[in-house]
Amino acid sequence: MSVTQTINKAASNPSRTHDYLYDPLFSVSSDRDHARATFKAHTSVDRIKRVPEYNTMFSSLRHHPRFSVRLGPTDPVPAYINRQWRGYADQAREALVRYTTFNYDPSVQIPQVSYPDAEVSGRNRYQYFRRPIIPFLQQVPPDVLLATNKVDPLAPPESQQAAGPTPMTRTVAIQTDYRDSETQTEPYSPEYVVRPGSAPELLTLATLTFGRGLPAGLAEVEMIERARAKRAWEATLPPLNDVSQLDKRRKMMDEQERKEWAIREAEIEKLQEARLEVLKKLLQQREQNHRELTTKRLDRLWTKKQQHKEDKVTRIRREHIKTIRKLTKKRLNVEGKVERRDITHDYSNHASQTYAPISRVGVFLDRGSEQYVVKSRHLTTYEGLLELEGSLPDFVTQPRIRAPKQRSVVGKDGYVKRKNRREKELAEIYEEMQKNKLKGDEAPKPLRFLQKIEKPIPRPPTPSVEVPSQEEEDQELAVIFLQKLIRGKAVQNMMFEGKEKRRELILELQSTHALQEAQQQMKKSEKEAILTLQRQRQMHQHKESNIDEGLADLEGAAIGDMLDFLSKELIRLQEERRIHAFSMLAERQRRIREAEESGRRQVEERRRREEDEIFKQVIGVHQETVDTYLQDIIIGSVDATAERQAREEVQRKAEQINDIAYEIEESRTKLQSEEIVSELVHSFLLPEVQKQTTREKVKTQQRKHLLAAHKVVHKEGEGVMAMHGQPSSATEDKVMEDKATQEGEGKPASPEPEK
Repeated sequence: MSVTQTINKAASNPSRTHDYLYDPLFSVSSDRDHARATFKAHTSVDRIKRVPEYNTMFSSLRHHPRFSVRLGPTDPVPAYINRQWRGYADQAREALVRYTTFNYDPSVQIPQVSYPDAEVSGRNRYQYFRRPIIPFLQQVPPDVLLATNKVDPLAPPESQQAAGPTPMTRTVAIQTDYRDSETQTEPYSPEYVVRPGSAPELLTLATLTFGRGLPAGLAEVEMIERARAKRAWEATLPPLNDVSQLDKRRKMMDEQERKEWAIREAEIEKLQEARLEVLKKLLQQREQNHRELTTKRLDRLWTKKQQHKEDKVTRIRREHIKTIRKLTKKRLNVEGKVERRDITHDYSNHASQTYAPISRVGVFLDRGSEQYVVKSRHLTTYEGLLELEGSLPDFVTQPRIRAPKQRSVVGKDGYVKRKNRREKELAEIYEEMQKNKLKGDEAPKPLRFLQKIEKPIPRPPTPSVEVPSQEEEDQELAVIFLQKLIRGKAVQNMMFEGKEKRRELILELQSTHALQEAQQQMKKSEKEAILTLQRQRQMHQHKESNIDEGLADLEGAAIGDMLDFLSKELIRLQEERRIHAFSMLAERQRRIREAEESGRRQVEERRRREEDEIFKQVIGVHQETVDTYLQDIIIGSVDATAERQAREEVQRKAEQINDIAYEIEESRTKLQSEEIVSELVHSFLLPEVQKQTTREKVKTQQRKHLLAAHKVVHKEGEGVMAMHGQPSSATEDKVMEDKATQEGEGKPASPEPEK
């Protein structure tokens, strides 16, 4: 019997809110982290308290809460505690070190680093213990390698320096459960030393680590048991140097190999079953997801159709009401007579269009209602109200009402008038009616001798059994009787079989008690002979059974292995076909989805290209429009500016020329005037005469070439005309006139038109 005890490790305390100020081991990387920790401490909920409201302490209403949340007035950190980051001193020292490294300044003093008392022999003594590293007893080489000796062993003793004294204390890094619990990913495994010549069984589990075999489960325990059995089997194997037992060793190894193959096949079958289960679950989950998506799609479609149907039904009903109203109105005037308006009926009927116009005919009662709203300063402001109150006369704010004199009810003769008497009676009746109305229904009076009579708990109904029919009862009795007969016959057969088995013993007992001594001796010798024969027969049967058993074992082993192999092959083929079918279905589904996805992708890409091209064309048109618009504006501006500048320049030049001309005109002589005239003639008349003379020379030189060309053309034209017929005289005269006209003008004659 094994007892398992679970030891629960106590959870480590979380970090406190103000550890960044109190804890000397708490360190932050920079002042930004210090500011973040300060903000986290200020925004924590430690100072928020619930203060009960005594008036509504037991209320459950939202607008009358039981308590209120308030911030504690006292600061948990005393005023004398320094709230600044402790790393400023280290930063200043590092800055001084960097300064003295690159700049020689003897006046700069670097402050010394002061460490607190390590308390090696006190509360921190456990931090300075560690197991020694034994080089030759370590299975795994140590992670720490000692530095080599740099002292030359061949150097003289004068040059060797004495080693420095070993310090009494040293500072090492530690890992605490309070701060660094999240950094430790695997449990601690202590170091060990193996005694030479020994092989502990525990070292065979060195390959198992935390998360990969540890803590051990059922599979690991089975593996350990198989390893133990294999080691025990290896111990029973015959040695290799014994030649006589090689066959035995081979048989044992073959048998062990078959067992290992069987175990391996069982593991493979388990893995296959697990994979099949995972595959089934995935397929079921996929089918379920498909069903859910289909259901959601159908529900969404059904909801959309229902909404569409309701909208359509509403629209049809509205159209139906409108149509019925039109038909009803049309039936009121079937003959189509035009009736005059009955103003008296309209004003006497308060449901007519005069008092209650219908909005569908274009009348809205609240239209223009804002024009009746009184907007006055005297009604919207306090000063206006005071001013309005001051402008009113006194009798409005202080009314003077005089109480009327009560007339005497009693007449002169001492009698009450009938009218006054009736008024008094009616007033009394009215007061009584008002009292009865205000009084209401009186609450029923409680009964004096009312007692609660408790009814007894009703008893459950008595269960009833259906009465079987006579035929079923007779049939059941017949079956019971038949069972009794069969049971009695079975007991009788058992007694007969026992009697047959013990017949020899019965006969022996009968003969022993009935025969004499001689006969008893004969019986004894017969008994011994029978026993000997029985013993021999049993030995023979035992041998035969051993032989049959060996043969049966061999046959059974061979047949069993064959059947096992065939069954496994059958299962493997079935699973292979099933997996192949699943893979084919998955491949078909994947191809279908790829085809659909490729089709959608092509449509999307084509649509995207079309949209991009449309966008490019639209942007191009916009850009061309903007460019054309800007170009027109710029060209118009340039033309206007150029025209304005040209006009100004021409006007300025004209003014200058006019000024110069006026000055020259005033100061010139007759000789200068003749000189100007000669220059004008030389500049304008002579060049024109030279141009005309040059034109005449060119025309004279070209005339002979034109005449030669005309003759050639006329000859070819006359030949063509002779071949195709003579033209009419009018046409010839017109052609000759054209030729003469062209020759007179100095132009080449046009060829004659062909017919």
